[in-house]
Amino acid sequence: MAEGWSRQLKGHSIAPFSAGIQPKDLDPRAVQAMAEAGVDISGYRSKSVDEVVDVDFDYVVTVCDGAHETCPVFPGGAVIRHVGFEDPPVLAQSAASEREVLDVYRRVRDEIRTFVEALPAILENEGTAL
Repeated sequence: MAEGWSRQLKGHSIAPFSAGIQPKDLDPRAVQAMAEAGVDISGYRSKSVDEVVDVDFDYVVTVCDGAHETCPVFPGGAVIRHVGFEDPPVLAQSAASEREVLDVYRRVRDEIRTFVEALPAILENEGTAL
């Protein structure tokens, strides 16, 4: 979802890459939640950090605690920042209905959008707590 928002809202100033420590299949509920907001991520795919480790990043932003704790070292001068968004599939495990599940995805989707709307200024401001 973060890559989708970054491309949609900041594609003119940010070249986003999305990758994970343990890539998984694209989550259909994330695709649905983003489509409801007008962002099509259906063509995206989950990538391994191994696919982007040679990219010369300015910033690496981890968005879940597992990634934050196991984030590899990127060569160059990349500033690594962590933003803790809750993981929708984990939160949705206790949902009583599909509507409740999608509400979780929508809430996290909207939180990510708010963060992306503040980029890149929030990353450039060293005094900003993420």
